[in-house]
Amino acid sequence: MQPFKVIIVEDVPLELKGTEGIFRNEIPEAQIIGTAENESAYWKLMKQQEPDLVLLDLGLGGSTTIGVEICRQTKETRPNVKVLIFTGEILNEKLWVDVLDAGADGICLKSGELLTYGDVSSVMSGKRMVFNQPILEKLVERFKRSVSSELMRQEALVDYEIDEYDERFLRHLALGYTKDQITNLRGMPFGVKSLEKRQNDLIQKLFPGGNGRVNVNATRLVVRAFELHILDVDNLHADEE
Repeated sequence: MQPFKVIIVEDVPLELKGTEGIFRNEIPEAQIIGTAENESAYWKLMKQQEPDLVLLDLGLGGSTTIGVEICRQTKETRPNVKVLIFTGEILNEKLWVDVLDAGADGICLKSGELLTYGDVSSVMSGKRMVFNQPILEKLVERFKRSVSSELMRQEALVDYEIDEYDERFLRHLALGYTKDQITNLRGMPFGVKSLEKRQNDLIQKLFPGGNGRVNVNATRLVVRAFELHILDVDNLHADEE
């Protein structure tokens, strides 16, 4: 790795000292040209000398949005500057999405192995989406759950003989559409009476043993579709009307 200049944005003195130690002991190619504890100090440094890398904490002064905005503005005004997030926000997954949307080159969580030579080298070589082991473990676990959920859904569609129109009908019932509104969907060639029959057929499929002595209405039918993984709560969307 070639020598490079870095600015560290960190508002906790003890953590800043630790980060400087990582660079000094593990990444000797790095030249720290400045540190900033807040947004104004950061932009003052940027006017004095542009770095090759910004190591950016997100929780500055108790606010997480400041770090995201620093990242966004840096990538917009200085696209050649690498921005690597180094954050203790280990549970705030929405924040990770926000900062990736803002153009961050990678995210390292302040847990486990912390910041490594390999992480920094990957960013400086031009790689995107660089993550350290702690965040990779979380991403892989989420990916595994997503794949498992999709497999269960595909199996349920086959096991209960759910066709495209059944799925669309159930999905729009879940979204609060009336049968009249569903008949107006593009590519939905059914009238209200046909949908009522389809609903009764679905009740027979999804409640083969009945529902005790309780009648199955549209709401109970939709809940059953979620229980059987026919519908995915994370992928509910309306079709074009």
